[in-house]
Amino acid sequence: KRSAAAHRRPSRARKASPASPVEQKSAEKQSYEGGCHCGALRYSIDAPLADVAHCHCTTCRRSTGGIAVTWATVPRGAFRWVRGVPAAYRSSNHAQRFHCRRCGGQVALWTSRAPLTMDITVATLDHPEEHPATRHVWTRSRLPWLHLDEDLPGEEEEAL
Repeated sequence: KRSAAAHRRPSRARKASPASPVEQKSAEKQSYEGGCHCGALRYSIDAPLADVAHCHCTTCRRSTGGIAVTWATVPRGAFRWVRGVPAAYRSSNHAQRFHCRRCGGQVALWTSRAPLTMDITVATLDHPEEHPATRHVWTRSRLPWLHLDEDLPGEEEEAL
């Protein structure tokens, strides 16, 4: 997400909207686990997930092979690797993406533009169904044939 080259930044305060039962359950939970496809790389998070967003930028699409990537932002100090050592890929001069050395699954992203946070791919959480996106970012790069959560607000790039 972030710029077309790095992506994902912490969100600005947004208008509060009534929480769905899934969002309420997620807000109550404070600890999460996840990992890559093959299980060689695992992580844990000891903080609430924030700013869950669908990113449509070209960098996210090309680095994952997906048509969009859904990210959640967490405090960097609350994130830790619990199994395996990820490979790191510098996707721009300010962003580093982390993936499994064995299966290639992209798990996380860190950027110097928001150095106190880490972004994790929601799909790698053990229970991604508990974390629906609340917005779209980089919609100017959205594939024109993709129709995903069209009722969510969107940003042409990504506002801080």
